[in-house]
Amino acid sequence: MSPKKNNIKDFFKALPKNIFSGFVVSLIALPLGLGLAMASDAPPIAGIITAIVGGIVVSILGGSHITIVGPGNGLVGVLIIAISTLGLQNTYTAIIFSGVLILGLGFFRMGTLADFFPSSAIQGMLAAIGLIILGKQFHIMLGRSIHREDAIDYLLEIPHSINTALHYQNKGLIYAALAGVISLAIMLFYSKIRNKYLQLVPAPMWIVILSIGFSYYVELVLQQPNPIAKAYMLSGIPSFNNVITDIPIPDFSAIGSLSFWGSVLALTLISGIESLLSIKAVDKLDPEKRRSNVNKDLKALGLATIGSGLLGGLNVVTVIARSSVNVNNGASNRSSNFFHALFLVLFIVLFSTQLTRIPLPALMAILVYTGYKLASPRVVTKIFSIGKEQLIIFFVTLMVTLKIGLITGIIAGVATTLIIHFIINKSVALFFRNVLKPNVLMFKETGNENNFYVSVKHFCSFLNYYKLKKQLEAVPENEDVIVDFSMCEFVDHTVMENMHSFQELFKKRGGNFDVIGLDMLDTDSTHPFALRRMLPVPKIIQNNLTRRQTNLETLAKDYSFKYTAKKEKDVSFLTHFQFFSTKSINHIYNKLADKNNGICLFDIEFSEGEFIAKEVVRLTMLHIKLNENIPKFILGKEGFLEKVSVFSRFKDINIEAHNDFSNRFYLYGDNEGEISTFFNQNITRFFESNPYYRVESHGNALLVFGKERLASLKEIKALFDYGKRLKDVMSPN
Repeated sequence: MSPKKNNIKDFFKALPKNIFSGFVVSLIALPLGLGLAMASDAPPIAGIITAIVGGIVVSILGGSHITIVGPGNGLVGVLIIAISTLGLQNTYTAIIFSGVLILGLGFFRMGTLADFFPSSAIQGMLAAIGLIILGKQFHIMLGRSIHREDAIDYLLEIPHSINTALHYQNKGLIYAALAGVISLAIMLFYSKIRNKYLQLVPAPMWIVILSIGFSYYVELVLQQPNPIAKAYMLSGIPSFNNVITDIPIPDFSAIGSLSFWGSVLALTLISGIESLLSIKAVDKLDPEKRRSNVNKDLKALGLATIGSGLLGGLNVVTVIARSSVNVNNGASNRSSNFFHALFLVLFIVLFSTQLTRIPLPALMAILVYTGYKLASPRVVTKIFSIGKEQLIIFFVTLMVTLKIGLITGIIAGVATTLIIHFIINKSVALFFRNVLKPNVLMFKETGNENNFYVSVKHFCSFLNYYKLKKQLEAVPENEDVIVDFSMCEFVDHTVMENMHSFQELFKKRGGNFDVIGLDMLDTDSTHPFALRRMLPVPKIIQNNLTRRQTNLETLAKDYSFKYTAKKEKDVSFLTHFQFFSTKSINHIYNKLADKNNGICLFDIEFSEGEFIAKEVVRLTMLHIKLNENIPKFILGKEGFLEKVSVFSRFKDINIEAHNDFSNRFYLYGDNEGEISTFFNQNITRFFESNPYYRVESHGNALLVFGKERLASLKEIKALFDYGKRLKDVMSPN
């Protein structure tokens, strides 16, 4: 029997990492909180209050592990309408009532609510929210203030705002527009610079630092007033004492109106869906692969929203962008959410006056970028690749949301999905005859293979997916599961996407998740998430090799390697490496295999983060099978961050009598004694006399790569040569 885990000891051991992660997240939350509140026509401080109250309450009472809460992107459109029709004081009351409803959803175990919305409709709703944010804030980013009737009018006005900005005569407006354009450029290109020192400070905080620095430079060095027009400087940031004394008194005068309850319902629906989707996405990123208690989290979010509304804040929402940053900076528990709130309090107490030096266009540029990420062309391309019918659902939801509203938009998306499903299957009876029937049967097989077998009948779509999900969530992720769709006539895109998520989850937890029976169905798209139904003739697509692939094919012939250009989804040999613990592998491709030496080189595509924080990375790696087991370790170039051991997961292991190696390389792993013994004179001298590569040992295999990008043909040859010699020195037998 394994010893009981000491949770208190582990908590304090991980505390430095969680404090550091909370600090980094607060650097993003500060400008985003100010910007989202202003975009919603609320006081700027309302966004910070939301993050502070939410961070404290949810970190103590929540059911998730590494999520971050604060004001959400999705509520901007709802809050604009609510504040314009009800007024600010009545909107605070609506927020409080919304918190009560979210609390009720948690008590009534309605955490499965998000499963009843088709994926393409949700994508359409999120894209519409992105366009609402982008359309309204783009003009302020260019130093132009306008008012239009709806979101489409704001979008149509963008070319005119660009033209107007190019012909500004007013110096103050020119500087305001420049601040916005430069800030947008920082947001666009920051993620392309893969420098660990530069990226210690997130892009939004760089904008804040540069804006305040510019203001002080002009004032103290040039001794001139800030050239940016005063109308476009941030205002309305009270001191901490004023925040306490200016707590709003809720106004209940509009409680009997239809518009009030419409706002309450919209706030509840959008914040609930955004939170549930974010919690689900962050669970995929958790290195420990824990499952959040969604209903407990809803209760905490409801209580936090009530408290936020009473103190002058907005709805508290689980946010994916800040949560992804939290994961990537090593957070392991909810204390990082608490510290992110604590640092925000310190910022307001110490630097409230400095914040007024930030130009509005700079903050709006952050939101324009956020809106673009939600509605980027890549989203449309992805939807189209899944299926043309999904594009119809996406655009119907998007257009109705833009023209009428969020609730009407999501209802239109659901209705469109149903109609398309009826048309594709040429049957309404298939759905209405079977929707209430128990279509999922699960049992554990006996014999040599103790699999959980799940049989799904009739149809499986967003309408009844919750039945399948309930059964699958009851299975431990380290078990083997077989899901059989052979008795299904129809499986939709939402289900296919969720099956992929379960496969990823089980793979990372040591289990196995197989989907069978889909060969009885077919699709008119090559995308793995495409909906499945009966097709008379399957589609075959012929792919041509790119120039790089042709060069790799030639290289393979010259060196007698086996070359495969096609994408391979089976990457189980990589999932146990620590490098991929917080990353999602999409596929490997362009594989060069030297079977005689057990060496395999490939290009790999994986993603860091989720939703608008998702960044796709492609690089070239080398996998080496060893002849004998060696200790598990990670070796890389030692830099400033690695020297600061309080922020490091493992202590740097120094090798005696090899000062050059110890100073230049960062070596870490669980078993320090075993690793120190293994790194003998031959191995240490090998690393000292060769170029730097990141090397990770998983015991019986090595993973090696250089720069975080695709390698050139010359670099591929060098990496292969390095790998062969590394294998010889690591396993001399």
